[in-house]
Amino acid sequence: MEQTLTLPTRPGRPFIGESFDLKTWDDAKPLYDNLLNRPIHNADELRRWLADRSELESYLSENFAWRYIRMTCNTSDEELINRLNFFITEIQPPMAVYGNELDKKAVESPWLGELRDPGFGITVRGMKKGIEIFREENIPLQTEMQTEERKYGAIAGAMTVEIRGEEMTLQRASDLLQNTDRAVREDAWRKIQDRRYRDKDQLDALYSHLRDLRHRIAVNAGFANFRDYAFAALGRFDYTPEDCFNFHASVSKAVVPLLDRLAEERKEKLGVDPLRPWDTKVDPDGRAALKPFQSGTELLDKTIDCFTRLDPFLGECLRIMKAMGHVDLESRKGKAPGGYNYPLEEIGVPFIFMNATSSLRDLVTMVHEGGHAVHSFLTRDLPLKSFRNPPMEVAELASMSMELLSMDYWDSFFENPDDLKRAKIQHLESIVETLPWVATIDKFQHWVYENATHTVDERRQTWVRIYEEFTDRVTSWEGLDRYEEYLWQKQLHLYEVPFYYIEYGIAQLGAIGIWMNFRQDRQKGLQGYFNALKLGYMAPITDIYRAADVPFDFSQENIGRLIRFVWEEIESLKNGGR
Repeated sequence: MEQTLTLPTRPGRPFIGESFDLKTWDDAKPLYDNLLNRPIHNADELRRWLADRSELESYLSENFAWRYIRMTCNTSDEELINRLNFFITEIQPPMAVYGNELDKKAVESPWLGELRDPGFGITVRGMKKGIEIFREENIPLQTEMQTEERKYGAIAGAMTVEIRGEEMTLQRASDLLQNTDRAVREDAWRKIQDRRYRDKDQLDALYSHLRDLRHRIAVNAGFANFRDYAFAALGRFDYTPEDCFNFHASVSKAVVPLLDRLAEERKEKLGVDPLRPWDTKVDPDGRAALKPFQSGTELLDKTIDCFTRLDPFLGECLRIMKAMGHVDLESRKGKAPGGYNYPLEEIGVPFIFMNATSSLRDLVTMVHEGGHAVHSFLTRDLPLKSFRNPPMEVAELASMSMELLSMDYWDSFFENPDDLKRAKIQHLESIVETLPWVATIDKFQHWVYENATHTVDERRQTWVRIYEEFTDRVTSWEGLDRYEEYLWQKQLHLYEVPFYYIEYGIAQLGAIGIWMNFRQDRQKGLQGYFNALKLGYMAPITDIYRAADVPFDFSQENIGRLIRFVWEEIESLKNGGR
């Protein structure tokens, strides 16, 4: 019997009013004017002012969130697109201007030094950086950039292929890459690549336009390139581009050689020569693809069971989301690609969006987004919006750790012990594959924005050079060069959230560390996970990782240590371990 749930309610709105309803900027402007013009006579009044600002910004954040969520759930609905674009074009520009003025008011307050509560120093640090890079002339460029970024989802969301007389999304078609019939795999792979290739010029033009917009924004703000601007805008106080280059080099040396070992083993088991791109997802022992669930409802219910067994609080988070309808899991035509957990700042109960078909990949995506969701629940009662919004290096620590922490409870999805073992092996091998892919995408982005006047041909050639640096040397792309040259276009982050990708690699390292701790002492490892997440963004990233008892370290030595642990777990499972 499912236990009774107490559904969260949003906190009161003493500042903006319980019935506040945003229709135009004129509704929000008086509230911003109040904040801008209000006298502040002491530290308590400054605290109240910050709380009022947080209340207003939390409302506006959630208002935008629902517009974005509804649009991604149905990219073919013009009204939903227009509602989102209205917020981007009519609400966000004046918000940016007022936001900068409010930051300056807070930073210049004589009472600021008396706010010694945990977290205020981190918030003020971010305000100062925001003031430093703010340029009013960038507002229309940022508005245009956001509008252009949304075009990627519409283009990708419209992509379908016809296979055996059935029209299907690329996500569903990609499940056929696990088919044991090699001809079926090759047919699906080629059709997916052909469909993406058909839009390559449109996606190239969109990316070039975004690159140019971003470069102009960076130059306006006094930066040499968008990469340096993005590091400031993303609040990367704890590491530098040089640290990213160190990450790339460490992954190349410590992880990429393992890709060759995995590919050689796959080639030998499959009995194929050469190994081709459509051979990389099928079970090497010729078994049918794992099917951990049949529907979105079943996926959610099994994840709730899995989370509850790991810790009852985790399961309760997802039960609340289910009861409130804060999930949309199944793939369908017209739905934007990818998956996300979107925080809802007022109610504090996030929304999970994904494109599930029935694969192991979908299971991993669900527990990943579930980790993000748990993070939202653990921070929902922090008093300021800024405290509840950790940087992505911390946000992804929550999600990627959950993938590993939950793994011993995946028998919620797999009754057969052999299937469970297969699932664990596949996931751990995917970690070995993920770190090089993260390095590939990140290194590519550094090149793109360091060379802001590059041609499409130069971009294509550079992509291939970087991709081949971080991929195995066993898989043959002979005759498939045109597809290899455009693999980057499938990565949504390059279009919609530039430079948001290295975080996956950083967090993956932290997640392996948390998992190692969990394996040594289950309760201590899980408590370290909770301790880190509860901090929200009230401490530097390094301190948050320290709270989880894991290092914030991109060295070859640390990455080698962590990946050896993963490799040993893979070998143990293959040799009959748990």
